[in-house]
Amino acid sequence: MKTLRQQRGVTLVEACIVMAVLGIITTSAAPGMQGLLDTRRLDGAATQLATDIQHVRSLAVARNEPVRLSIYAAAGAATNCYVVHTGLSAQCACAAAGPAQCSGDAEQIKTVVFPTTDRVTVQANVASVLFDPLHGTSTPTGTLRVLGTQGRAVHH
Repeated sequence: MKTLRQQRGVTLVEACIVMAVLGIITTSAAPGMQGLLDTRRLDGAATQLATDIQHVRSLAVARNEPVRLSIYAAAGAATNCYVVHTGLSAQCACAAAGPAQCSGDAEQIKTVVFPTTDRVTVQANVASVLFDPLHGTSTPTGTLRVLGTQGRAVHH
């Protein structure tokens, strides 16, 4: 009569099978995870833009002076940004790094930069929107779009 030995641990074959299954699961989940990250970046940028639009309107009323939101989206540029500022639209421009550069009597209030590595861009059918403190209106009316890499877009 033979006595059965109790086996401890796992064999090399079992460990290789588990590693192969884990590798397959990981590689199949990676594209889905990238899509989720892109969606979160797009939603975050769109929420930030919507908040900043409301902030600009409130700021114009609080300061009792016109405040402008200007979009700078050059094709092929390394960055895409928008600037909240006073003065004329041509008086401020995005800098390569850091806050926008303004000339004359224009004052830069806030700069939001979207590097190409974020895979999110902002586009508009107008170059700048001016918020009037007296009437609470914006001129001209326009559509601001936050675009993601998968063809998704959020319009404001």
